[in-house]
Amino acid sequence: MTERKPTLVVALGGNALLKRGQPLEASVQRENIALAARTIAQLTHQWQVVLVHGNGPQVGLLALQNSAFDKVAPYPLDILGAESQGMIGYMLQQTLKNVLPDQEISVLLTQVEVSASDPAFSNPTKYIGPVYDRAQAEILAAEKGWVFRQDGEWTRRVVPSPQPQRILESDAISALIQRGHLVICNGGGGVPVVEKGDGYHGIEAVIDKDLSAALLARQIEADALLILTDADGVYLNWGQPDQRPLAQVTPAELKTMTFDAGSMGPKVAACCQFVEQCHGVAGIGALEDGLAILAGDKGTRISAH
Repeated sequence: MTERKPTLVVALGGNALLKRGQPLEASVQRENIALAARTIAQLTHQWQVVLVHGNGPQVGLLALQNSAFDKVAPYPLDILGAESQGMIGYMLQQTLKNVLPDQEISVLLTQVEVSASDPAFSNPTKYIGPVYDRAQAEILAAEKGWVFRQDGEWTRRVVPSPQPQRILESDAISALIQRGHLVICNGGGGVPVVEKGDGYHGIEAVIDKDLSAALLARQIEADALLILTDADGVYLNWGQPDQRPLAQVTPAELKTMTFDAGSMGPKVAACCQFVEQCHGVAGIGALEDGLAILAGDKGTRISAH
């Protein structure tokens, strides 16, 4: 038997697969996924990789397409989230298999339990869909009742993002890891469900995939957590004249700083939770810098000391 590699949970941002401002085309996503596959393939040489992906741009596009046909009531966000798991999971699985033909790769449709009383339902912060100018956003807000917030220089739709509490399919994920599979799971943070008297039901939300990835990393006792996005690391005072990158940092130091609740905030929180509870290493940075982030050469590396 070959020696088991340490386990690495990789959280791949929806914006890493479809960058802000890019057209929401399948061909564009395939090009970005090809880049992602090369990075992930490099990581598999040293790590047993478990891949979680975001779905912000994609689920927002599905919502737009979904609402354009008025002969059928629009499908709720939990169903659109499941659709995005299949869409993105398929493209990742196919591309990774072409790069790693000897690696078993499995995509698992994943439900994640949340609380119906989570305060996030009255304070939407999760960006989804394409970017708009202010005039377009005002029209959509009036037509569809959607909520919009600034995302850097753009305006985007925001939806509730409740805290993930439990991954329903965690046993299946662990079983696939034990068999050496590269597992693609918790897509888009997982399909949000709540438990009622008669079982589980979907709910209108999009779970933050970084917090979901950190929960998964804790449940499977992973050795490291890597969050890959379209930013090259974590910055203090992002967007201000005095912004500066954070290269090596501890959870205690990060907790004294403030980050955007709709973008970098959940990433920082996810890494802090993992490092504090599992005593592993976490990293945040650009997609193409995967190995260098974990080595501490690029991006932001977070450890206990």
